[in-house]
Amino acid sequence: MRTSILDCRIIELPRVKEPRGNLTFVENGKHIPFLIQRVYYLYDVPGGATRAGHGHRELQQLIIAMSGSFTVIIDDGNAHKEVPLNRSYYGLYIPKMIWREIVDFSSGAVCTVLASTLYDESDYFRDYAEFRAAKGTS
Repeated sequence: MRTSILDCRIIELPRVKEPRGNLTFVENGKHIPFLIQRVYYLYDVPGGATRAGHGHRELQQLIIAMSGSFTVIIDDGNAHKEVPLNRSYYGLYIPKMIWREIVDFSSGAVCTVLASTLYDESDYFRDYAEFRAAKGTS
């Protein structure tokens, strides 16, 4: 399967609105196209810092701005797109073989990532040229 940035998409998560505060949830196998094996989050990111800057051979992710805002740059080796995230009920789905960078963190931003696999360093592309070669786009 050749993935492209067209395979990335915003997923609207369920929202329960109440005067006491809103609630959003994610259920395995129901709201996202993979089973969650790992959850991690980025926070206290200094102004001007860039996170991610890699691709994955097999991992799929849903990236959510739990608080504040940031921009995710997705790249399939041929095209790229900037996706701003700033609502806790929207997540950006990223399939395997997509390069991603996260930039423009607002003060107090929290980026939560739901991942389809456990951490495995061998799944990472950390060199963009190697990623493009694997995609056949170099």
